[in-house]
This record gives sequence, C-alpha cells and structure tokens, in this order.
Amino acid sequence: MTLEEKIRASETRIFKTVFPNTTNHYDTLFGGTAMMMMDEVAFIAATRFSRQHMVTVSSDRIDFTKPIAAGTIVELIATVSYVGNTSMKVRVDIFVEQMYSEHREKAVSGEFSFVAIDEHKKPTRILR
Repeated sequence: MTLEEKIRASETRIFKTVFPNTTNHYDTLFGGTAMMMMDEVAFIAATRFSRQHMVTVSSDRIDFTKPIAAGTIVELIATVSYVGNTSMKVRVDIFVEQMYSEHREKAVSGEFSFVAIDEHKKPTRILR
C-alpha cells in the first residue's frame, strides 16, 4: 500500500451531538471539550495509520472560527498530514450541522502531533 493509500484508509470520521452538559453559559460547546474530541479522533487516525502505540505530544494551532451551539450535530474528520521517522501530524476539522436543516459549516480546525512508542515507551519508527 502506498503512503497516499494508507493516509486515505486511515481517515477517521466521528459524529456527535452537542448536548447542554457540554456547553458553557453562552450555550456553545466548551473549547476544552472540542479539543478533547479532536485529540480522540486524531489518536484514532494516527493509530489506524501506524497500527502502533501512539501518544499525543502536542496540539498545534487550534482555530475556533464559529461557535458550536447546543442541539447541533458535529462531524470530526481526522487526516494524517505529515509522517516522519517516529512522529506524525494529524489535521482535524470539526464541521457543525443544524439538526433540522442541511446547513453545514467548518467551525474548528487544528493539528495534533503524535509519536510512536515501543514496549519500553521509547520512540520507534512509524514506517518499517
């Protein structure tokens, strides 16, 4: 399988509903909750790509461009954007959809860095 095929095969999509218990006093999704969901989907994509133990080492710039209201549906899409020797980057976009209309727009985007580790928790090569 080529690198491009592995990247396509590891793309991960998760849908969630924004419930009131995940929102702030403005009735919009907490930024920290959005980042937690992004890290989770990025981790899944990194693991699906490498099939190794992966750990998050950083979250790069996260841009919150639209508020995400309670009662909406969000789709998180994670795609591997860079592969190094022992590390990789995964881009995550969050799209928000209204429950009862077809309106959809990108609300958040960011990138997460991961390192592959071996059984001794030491960095190990991703591509062998």
